[in-house]
Amino acid sequence: MADKQVTLTIEGQEPIELPIMKGTDGPDVIDVRTLGSQGYFTFDPGFLATASCESQITYIDGDAGILLHRGYPIDELANNADYLEVCYILLYGEAPTRQEYDQFKQIVTRHTMVHEQIASFFHGFRRDAHPMAVMCGVVGALAAFYHDSLDINNDKHREIAAFRLLSKMPTLAAMCYKYTIGQPFIYPRNDLTYAENFLHMMFANPCEEYEVNPVVARAMDKIFTLHADHEQNASTSTVRLSGSSGANPFACIAAGIASLWGPAHGGANEACLHMLEEIGSVDNIEEYVARAKDKDDPFRLMGFGHRVYKNYDPRATVMREACHDVLDELNINDPLLDVAMELERIALSDEYFVEKKLYPNVDFYSGIILKAIGIPVSMFTVIFAISRTVGWIAHWSEMHNDPHNRIGRPRQLYTGETKREFKPLHERE
Repeated sequence: MADKQVTLTIEGQEPIELPIMKGTDGPDVIDVRTLGSQGYFTFDPGFLATASCESQITYIDGDAGILLHRGYPIDELANNADYLEVCYILLYGEAPTRQEYDQFKQIVTRHTMVHEQIASFFHGFRRDAHPMAVMCGVVGALAAFYHDSLDINNDKHREIAAFRLLSKMPTLAAMCYKYTIGQPFIYPRNDLTYAENFLHMMFANPCEEYEVNPVVARAMDKIFTLHADHEQNASTSTVRLSGSSGANPFACIAAGIASLWGPAHGGANEACLHMLEEIGSVDNIEEYVARAKDKDDPFRLMGFGHRVYKNYDPRATVMREACHDVLDELNINDPLLDVAMELERIALSDEYFVEKKLYPNVDFYSGIILKAIGIPVSMFTVIFAISRTVGWIAHWSEMHNDPHNRIGRPRQLYTGETKREFKPLHERE
């Protein structure tokens, strides 16, 4: 809603009036849509000062350390709801009643199996292929199997696609892992929760019973919850941009997975573990902390501070508790986990880190949890993709309900050659 205006004055031209739009929270937004017809574009690399859409799903205040899903604080959701309840909230906008939740959970649980032919797809990949490469291909290929619900203008079709993606992503992710280690695929079980089912498909084998540790399952559920959505980040924007062309939902989510794969985005907890491996031992921490404080040293401590949260990552508080619960429960003797815990102690007490607010973030703690329960580093971003799928779907669906939705078409500041003559090859020396 616009109730104020800003005037843009360009020498020699009539002033241009631009409306100022006000949301329910957050900074006001200058509506620059009419600038194009006046012969001007705005220049904003990375879109760091540009609102690309209107959304009611997630709100972030990085300075205050606030993350809300549909108005509900993330810590309250993580501590008082499970992942599927959060999925319902993201998709439908309100917390479900018991009946609505039970029905939603039953639909998701009973659609976790994938078409049997999909298993043959995996054999076309090298066994040492990165799981994210496999996920990009397999998720995109779902459109070839579930083409009965690809009408993006049909509300029911969009809902069916949402359920299919939400249900089948853990199954596909576990299949990626099993394929890389040469074990048979494990079918999902309808008697397990979403997190338990994923852990079962990851670690069970036909030779013996696998019992899911409830502490580990709760931690995995929190990892899913805390990564479910994060506003207009790179992968979500990718899904929206892909969806704006009318692409089918499976293709859009595959595009989101590809964007998430980047080390600057979904690979953060993977980078954190690589950093711990580089440090190697508690004995080396002092040296690496000193390097991190040195402005002239390229080394950076991964998993500390956050680009969005200038204070404390609200997700990290919940994840820290889950992390310590898992480490206490499993009592693992791992030098890298010792390094992580000592780094955490330093970051929470050292004056340099406290002053600069370089607190451990959600990627730091989630990486430690995943390492502790035996999930290989190459699978970390895949698990992030499972978590974020519901956020991607919620934004994709919201976009198609927006009457102002148009195909995305960013503009550019052209700095190349102006028009020039082209000479045929025989005239060029």
